[in-house]
Amino acid sequence: MESAELIAILREVRERVRARNPQTSAGAAEIPLPDLLPLVHARDSAMGKVAAIGTVNPRPGGIGNSLVQGWKRLVARILDWHVREQVEFNRKIMACVDGAIEALNETNRALVDLGNRSQELRDIRSHWADWRFEWERKLQQNEVQFLRSVADLQGAFQHRADAMDSNHRYAVHAQHTDFTAALARNAVEIQQRMWADLERIRLEYERLIHSELRTIRQRAEIGAPLGRLAEGDAWLPGRDLENVRKNSPQAGEAGGSACPTSGSGQGAGLGFDYGRFAERFRGSEDYVKAGQRFYLPYFAECRNVLDIGCGRGEFLETMREAGVPARGIDLSEECVALCRHKQLQAETADLFAYLSDLPQAALDGIFCAQVVEHLPPERLPEMIKLSASRLSRNGVIAIETPNPECLAILATHFYLDPTHTRPVPHALMAFYLEEFGIGNIEVRRLAPAVESMASLGSLPEDFRDAFFGSLDYAILGRKL
Repeated sequence: MESAELIAILREVRERVRARNPQTSAGAAEIPLPDLLPLVHARDSAMGKVAAIGTVNPRPGGIGNSLVQGWKRLVARILDWHVREQVEFNRKIMACVDGAIEALNETNRALVDLGNRSQELRDIRSHWADWRFEWERKLQQNEVQFLRSVADLQGAFQHRADAMDSNHRYAVHAQHTDFTAALARNAVEIQQRMWADLERIRLEYERLIHSELRTIRQRAEIGAPLGRLAEGDAWLPGRDLENVRKNSPQAGEAGGSACPTSGSGQGAGLGFDYGRFAERFRGSEDYVKAGQRFYLPYFAECRNVLDIGCGRGEFLETMREAGVPARGIDLSEECVALCRHKQLQAETADLFAYLSDLPQAALDGIFCAQVVEHLPPERLPEMIKLSASRLSRNGVIAIETPNPECLAILATHFYLDPTHTRPVPHALMAFYLEEFGIGNIEVRRLAPAVESMASLGSLPEDFRDAFFGSLDYAILGRKL
């Protein structure tokens, strides 16, 4: 075996012996242990005595000694029954001493173990005291740091709260200032708009009163045949105005009759003041005249122009200002009287009878605005045929009517007029004109719908032009 292994074995044996026989003190606890060596020595001595009872001590050889030894053995054998119990008792006493020594050793070992445990407890208590002291110190430090952090946070929060409160007060003050200023501006603006609206209403009432007074004055001056205004009755026109769809001068109408015109006689039973109806939906005479100046270049060279459905005479006045001789016909005696009061040449007549009485090629210009849509569809070709036959060579004809290609006119204004029959597409009108000898046909679209209906501006341009183009169209041509 190697020396390292022997050393390990010796160390193990030494530890066992130490554990079996503790030292005089119980480990680190310094508990004094009883010294058992005197007791062990006494036990060993007693054990020697116990073993000698009943035996003969040895003697040197020789006859005398042998006899003495023999006698001693005899006596010992004779007394063996007497000392046998004593020997047994002594042996039991020694066993009890051995047990006591072993119990004392166990007690010493228990005391050593208890001392070690008490040392451990002492170490634990010492460590606990140190840990508690350190824990309390760290707790105090943490508490101080926590309180400092809480104080810092409280200070930061208070600072932010004060800043937010200041900003909020500033924002509220600024908002209140802005609101007060905006309220003052809006109050002034509302007041201005209110005064503007009141002024507009006043002007509208003045215009309405002026229009009514002008109508009454005109009727009084021309001596209306029935004099219904003086009697309090409504004026019953022979036919409605040529275009009742126009609600204001901004509606974009190009021109036409404002009194009952020649045609089929529709509207003869309308129980309302047709002059007022025309003034409201037709627009002023100046506005109608401004729209009809469009036709001046076409009739500038003419010398005998007929206005079919002359109404209030706007086109006739335009021709007179341009130096073009023109006359008009209308079914309404009141409209004719109004035109004559303006020193215009007009007469009461039905267009079919009047054109039939004219000789061939008697005219070099025919103007007809907002009339054909009142005619029965089956009589429109007859009117075109009569008009074309009464035009001289290269004579001009101009017909104005609502444009059915514009959906806006059908959805809004066309059916305001109770005497409208049906719209006439420009393709059909061009066909009629070509059929009866009119050439050089030109279609001009008038009054774009987007000018009077701003909401149409949001539509795509090509779609708007295709379905919401012009409210009216004018078709012009010359006699071939």
